[in-house]
Amino acid sequence: MADGCLWVRSASRSMSRFNNLELGGEAEENSRRPKPLSKDETYYFSEATRAFENGEFESALRLYSKVLEFSPHNAAAWTAQVKMLIELGEFREAGLWADKALERFPNEPELLAAKGVALGRSGDLNGALVFSDASIQERGDTPYVWLARGDVLLARKEQRADYCFEKALMLAPGDWVVVWLAGRIRFFYKQFALALKHLQQAVELNAGHFLLWLELGKCQNALSLSASARTSLEQAMQLNPRCQAASLELIRVGETGIWSQMTEWLRQRFFQ
Repeated sequence: MADGCLWVRSASRSMSRFNNLELGGEAEENSRRPKPLSKDETYYFSEATRAFENGEFESALRLYSKVLEFSPHNAAAWTAQVKMLIELGEFREAGLWADKALERFPNEPELLAAKGVALGRSGDLNGALVFSDASIQERGDTPYVWLARGDVLLARKEQRADYCFEKALMLAPGDWVVVWLAGRIRFFYKQFALALKHLQQAVELNAGHFLLWLELGKCQNALSLSASARTSLEQAMQLNPRCQAASLELIRVGETGIWSQMTEWLRQRFFQ
């Protein structure tokens, strides 16, 4: 037995050759057919990354778990799971999972950084800074380490966060993912004007990605820029007609517009 193929005994070799000759056309046709895609560690990591970049954080979480089934010592997959839990708002679980991963990789910079984010968003501001400091001390000079540092400093309401975002963007010039994540972090902390700037830049870098238009529309709506939000969300739906989040946000934009009109009518009616 080798590679799933059963080798015939020598007594039947001549018959096999005969059959191969008779079925030569079929054998040649079979050889031209594309081989099934091997679903291995590399495959699942690629699929997980694709899901993450489409904002499908739950799917990405499961796919990174599949990576670990093939390679339990894949530090990037462990770290990515913590990041996905943070994106899903499961901050306590993210912290617990980070602890489990840190037992294997105690000096992994991005894992330490992600643990800091989980703590910061859970309210443990001192612990968050300790882990953020540790991620930098471990020579963690990656865009994510600095994004996470900015996240922690925003949780602590420190103005030094701006430098961290600038550093992250400088380390990855032209990388829409880093710019997008910077916008998401700003949006989480309700810094909508700064988030808008990042998301506009992300759209410039990758205008064909529906998710960027969706999140830009959400940010514009948060700033009461209803007309711009509607345009962005409609663009998201053109790029991905099945995007339910864009449909729901468009409804919210309509509700915001009606409320704004009513507020303006009341202001003119009673306060002038």
